[in-house]
Amino acid sequence: MKLVVGNSCARHEIAAVPEDCAQCAVREIAVCTALSAPELERLRSIAVTKLFEPGSTLFAADEAATLVGTVVQGTIKCFKLLADGRQQIIGFLFPGDFIGSPTQETTHGFAEALTKVELCLFPFPAIQRLIHEMPNLERRLLTLANEDLDLAREWMLLLGRKTAQERLATFLLLLAQKAKARGIDANGIGGGAIDLPMNRSEIADYLGLSLETVSRQFTKLKSSGHIRIEHNNAITIRNLDGLIEIAEGMAERPTQRSTQGVQ
Repeated sequence: MKLVVGNSCARHEIAAVPEDCAQCAVREIAVCTALSAPELERLRSIAVTKLFEPGSTLFAADEAATLVGTVVQGTIKCFKLLADGRQQIIGFLFPGDFIGSPTQETTHGFAEALTKVELCLFPFPAIQRLIHEMPNLERRLLTLANEDLDLAREWMLLLGRKTAQERLATFLLLLAQKAKARGIDANGIGGGAIDLPMNRSEIADYLGLSLETVSRQFTKLKSSGHIRIEHNNAITIRNLDGLIEIAEGMAERPTQRSTQGVQ
């Protein structure tokens, strides 16, 4: 799409963002944000929009990767199944996140819609071709892949070293970061609530905790004034700095009184 401005003697062509993309709520944070208008038009030309109802399986493990793309609306649960049938949640995808890998021809896990989900999808062969032809797209995808790697490292740290409260605080800060990227002020100062589309059991599975432990930690964070629980599916962060201190292990911990030598 091009706009022509100026008079008959001097005409300048200005590339315009495709209309569908200009109205996209996540364009500024999605893979396409790094593209020029002509590049965006090329990407849009291969895009397909698909809707999924809650509980729908978007893809299963060890399938041929036929589509990749951007989450426009909704939340997706990514998980793997253990040999005994147990489920291990390995991540959640939110609006603006990229689903699938344009470099892997086979899926390595399951993806399920937690809410109603809208995806902007690109056929696998077509996106691979555009990656080779559009350096901006390749660099943006590499950046997103590196961010996923950093998140995976943080998750390993979370599971291996952090306490239950630190894990939950870290998770809530991740949700706040995702909300802020979508323009939601989630710091509790006149801001909006953070959606929790996953249930407590799914949060527990992701954090490597029991359901009872997660419920207790929510109650503790609420009692200490760090969060306000609006209802089971939403919270508001009331003390952002305090929550960061907890997540980073800098908050004061109760001291253990020694009873040695006490008569």
